[in-house]
Amino acid sequence: MTVRPKALIVDDEAPARAELRYLLEEVGQVQVVGEATNGEEALLLLGSLDYDLVLLDVRMPGGSGLDVAAALRERPHPPKVIFTTAYPDHAVDAFDLAAADYLLKPFDVDRLRRALDRALGDTPDPADSPAEPVARRAPRPAGADPAAPDPASSPVAPLVRIPVQRDGRTVLVDGGSIVYATAARGYSYLKLADERLLVTMSLNELERRLQGHFFRAHRSYLVNLDHVRELVPDFQGSLVVVMDDRQRSRVEVARRHARELRRRFGL
Repeated sequence: MTVRPKALIVDDEAPARAELRYLLEEVGQVQVVGEATNGEEALLLLGSLDYDLVLLDVRMPGGSGLDVAAALRERPHPPKVIFTTAYPDHAVDAFDLAAADYLLKPFDVDRLRRALDRALGDTPDPADSPAEPVARRAPRPAGADPAAPDPASSPVAPLVRIPVQRDGRTVLVDGGSIVYATAARGYSYLKLADERLLVTMSLNELERRLQGHFFRAHRSYLVNLDHVRELVPDFQGSLVVVMDDRQRSRVEVARRHARELRRRFGL
């Protein structure tokens, strides 16, 4: 019989722990062998048994989930971490701590299963997947006026604002202020002039929404051409773009996209 990975649930609310245990039993990928009500208890349990996975709430007494994840990173073989929380504000910090996923309550069995696959299996990161193919144009209906414009080719005004959760509020970020976006395990980071924000959209979805002056430089990067400061060729015949944010970020351009980028700049 295959031994299932050992999981620890950490949440200060008993109903939340019971619900998560129920969902994990439905999925059946792990065995829950411990529960903790705060960060201090969690670290004690994690010191007494080798867990494979920790499902962490963020805001708890006795040390937050972020504190627990930071402490685990100091260990030679830390368990995988999935955050389960009602607060979206800490997602950037969570991924900076190498979290496998960040689940916003309430979530269902399918979403939990994907998180477990990502944490414990060999599921590829969405950043490693190619861009989604362009949908084929549907044929015109029989008898349609050939002079009439094709709905599939009619221009659609792109959404120029991206909703971001910040301090419990939904903030709309203007697309023109985005220097570049990068993939982050099913989510995306937006890099602005002097800050970085996490959004619950894939890079492919962002690309569809932003359109315009945004260019897919790499499978993991979408750059705003209005914020490109410099093009630097590398020794392999590709390019690196230097952006105009405060850090002068450098983004590698995949070789297959370098020619198109040069064309866009008239080079």
